[in-house]
Amino acid sequence: MSSTELPETLSAAVPRVSPVRVAEGEELHPVALPGLTLTVRSRPATRTGAPPALYVHGLGGSSQNWSALMPSLADLVDGAAVDLPGFGDSPPPDDGDYSVTGHARAVIRLLDAGGRGPVHLFGNSLGGAVATRVAAVRPDLVRTLTLVSPALPEIRVQRSAVPTALLALPGVAALFGRLSRDWTAEQRTRGMMALCYGDPSSVADEDVRHAVEEMERRLQLPYFWDAMVGSARGIVNAYTLGGQHGLWRQAERVLAPTLLVYGGRDQLVSYRMARRASAAFRDSRLLTLPDAGHVAMMEYPRQVAQACRDLIDAYDNRS
Repeated sequence: MSSTELPETLSAAVPRVSPVRVAEGEELHPVALPGLTLTVRSRPATRTGAPPALYVHGLGGSSQNWSALMPSLADLVDGAAVDLPGFGDSPPPDDGDYSVTGHARAVIRLLDAGGRGPVHLFGNSLGGAVATRVAAVRPDLVRTLTLVSPALPEIRVQRSAVPTALLALPGVAALFGRLSRDWTAEQRTRGMMALCYGDPSSVADEDVRHAVEEMERRLQLPYFWDAMVGSARGIVNAYTLGGQHGLWRQAERVLAPTLLVYGGRDQLVSYRMARRASAAFRDSRLLTLPDAGHVAMMEYPRQVAQACRDLIDAYDNRS
């Protein structure tokens, strides 16, 4: 999508924006690569010698989406969550590639550059598709794989997920930008929470305030819509790929032990896909949370953390 299609309020020069929030115990640092700079949110392990872990967020999210889960695993792994190109505090990539393959390539380059592999790899939504592709094409980089509501192709997409898919169509983002020009950051945030959480009313007031502040920051970024639309288009394109490059075919090639987490109230990834995913990943276990939405690691971090611990413990005992 060209910058001329963006809402007028977002196409100006890059303004000075507020800094990204960093929770206690986290560290934020940029990793500069040729044509690409990625911001990484680290949660150092509380014990020496802990194996590395990498967390990959979903469409419209950021590394902050993992801040509720990472502390629960800090005694087990040396955690780092990446802001994908154009999201969070990471600037857009020089090549403008927001495809699933482009994001997967960014993750692989990050792991190769830091020598952190193999890692315990986590992915949510778009990040789940990205993590699946990474695990399939670079099995040497992945110890275990945890996927929370992964964006894998569905034949019958839920009605509530249709607007996200429509965002990929030419001109739709510009139209939406004009229609939503007067929406406040809080309105946008609460709309997002209504879509992503099983019970939006359960979100603490402080967390809502932090999310609104982050939305206000992002709306000042001129590449906000480029990243959103390009990544939405990347998911749609990935859904249409067949053969060895199809995501389901790649899921079948994953060698790493895999934990699949699905929410019964997920409005973006259908709960019914859990059975197909369990059959596709050769060494998988399944956690279903009937009251969770699309971001179970944010809504039910304790339950998700326990399932992750079980997966990693089983991997360590097998190794």
